[in-house]
Amino acid sequence: MNLSNMVFLNVFVDYGVFTVFLLISFSFIAGFIDAVVGGGGLIQLPAMLNLLPNISILSIFGTNKISALAGTSMSALHYSKRIKFNFTLLFTISLFAGLASVIGAKAVVFINVNTLKPLIFVVLIVMAFYTYFKKDLGSSTSKRLSFAKQIIYGSCLAIIVGFYDGFFGPGTGSFFVLGFVVILGFEFVQASAYAKVINCVTNISALIVFIKQGNFIIELAIIMAVFNISGNIIGTKLALKKGNNFVRLIFLAIVTLMIFKYGYDLFLKPIS
Repeated sequence: MNLSNMVFLNVFVDYGVFTVFLLISFSFIAGFIDAVVGGGGLIQLPAMLNLLPNISILSIFGTNKISALAGTSMSALHYSKRIKFNFTLLFTISLFAGLASVIGAKAVVFINVNTLKPLIFVVLIVMAFYTYFKKDLGSSTSKRLSFAKQIIYGSCLAIIVGFYDGFFGPGTGSFFVLGFVVILGFEFVQASAYAKVINCVTNISALIVFIKQGNFIIELAIIMAVFNISGNIIGTKLALKKGNNFVRLIFLAIVTLMIFKYGYDLFLKPIS
């Protein structure tokens, strides 16, 4: 048995076979969901926080970023083979999103995230009702905006959601998806494809910080990344095969999950 195999076997010894099994299971589910509509972080990160209580939060964040970025990158690659991107638009939105994400990360020390949760809670409810009652939302390209307007509207969306991703983050992919559908008039599948690429950009800057600080567990990150990638590949193939209605239903499910999560945090979670 070579050294690399021994190192990965030590992960099961250090954290327990059952714990690692649960972590890779949640990684797969998170990858699947993230590939379809985003929001995989709502699954994977809380699972890590609950299953690894003795690991520092920063190390959990870093490990989660490595796994999630690996899966999202693979999903973005698969989408790029089937979805035709406007690369000028994609680059511009990605640039603004990345810069806003950096600013958001630096603003964490000045903004109390808890004060924004009620606003996010209301926004999520509006998103859910709007998507549910507008049955044809994202079923086809609904707007024919000029390229200049796409750049302007897309950049504004990137600044808002990118900033949110930098200082908080849960559900960023879903916010991008709905923004592309409602504001730019994209189909759901097309919106998911753009969201994947842009999410990669907003995650890379944060990951660089975590790696420089040494806040990651590389063996665990690699194992989880393999299953996150697997979930992403399957989710991407299903989204492309089953189309916009499938993506819309998954989107509604994830937004509903987010509503319950924020509702619990606001009204039921004990104050520590």
